[in-house]
Amino acid sequence: MADYDPAQSQPPGYMPPEVWTWDAPSGGQFANINRPVSGATHEAALPVGKHPIQLYSLGTPNGVKVTICLEELLALGHAGAEYDAWLINIMGGDQFSSGFVSVNPNSKIPAMVDNGCSPPIRLFESGSMLFYLAEKFGAFLPQSGQGRAEVMNWLMWQMGSAPYVGGGLGHFYAYAPFKMEYPINRFAMEVKRQLHVLDSHLANNLYMAGDTYSIADMAIWPWYGGLMREIYGVQKFLSVGEYVHLDRWVDLVGSRPAVQRGRMVNRRFGAPETQLHERHDARDFDVNRADMVEARGGERISFD
Repeated sequence: MADYDPAQSQPPGYMPPEVWTWDAPSGGQFANINRPVSGATHEAALPVGKHPIQLYSLGTPNGVKVTICLEELLALGHAGAEYDAWLINIMGGDQFSSGFVSVNPNSKIPAMVDNGCSPPIRLFESGSMLFYLAEKFGAFLPQSGQGRAEVMNWLMWQMGSAPYVGGGLGHFYAYAPFKMEYPINRFAMEVKRQLHVLDSHLANNLYMAGDTYSIADMAIWPWYGGLMREIYGVQKFLSVGEYVHLDRWVDLVGSRPAVQRGRMVNRRFGAPETQLHERHDARDFDVNRADMVEARGGERISFD
């Protein structure tokens, strides 16, 4: 490379080899679960509960999308959306079990199985799950026309944009083993552009697809609502107060009771009263929050 300056490399003198090899840990907070190959590392079956829908997840933004959708469907009276939510410990490698890989070969949360079908239907990728649930129950997605197209536009936008937030800015700002100016600046610029896209759109729309709440809101809120409020500790860095229309929408969606419940499911961080590690019954929210389970010495109350 004619313009290569070794002093500007990080670390100084670094040049990509002709062929990359995995000869050292990647570094950062998640180095122990990163590897360049797929597939199971150990044999373990997934647990199965009493409901047709089985969710295997963690309360990260991608997992929260699906639990919000399920709670919203239940709030509408769709009893068939009752579900068991099992906690997947990604730092412990649960996503590399043979059972999990059989549902999601990509070994990422969430994964879901609908046992109410014959044969059972497996689902991976959170956007696919939202679309599946909306179609199955005929809710939160218009059946045709411009409204449907608009929901799908924004759902696909989120699926393509969020990697810049999490894998990009989140990684280099919060999780990388040391601070690097170039990637932080590069991803901050892109994330702020995305926030401006949302803010500009929401200046003229109540929800993401107009006046009607949809799976597009459920997909976008966990990532960008979190970015506006708490995740990665980047709120001051990104000057999120600039995005007044987005801020209004974050509060609007966040005030929904089903969103508040969905946000708790499979959550393992924050105050104990905001965490419901597993959800097998609607009554779990009242008796099996992490603070309540801890007060009972780790005992969960079962409703079988």
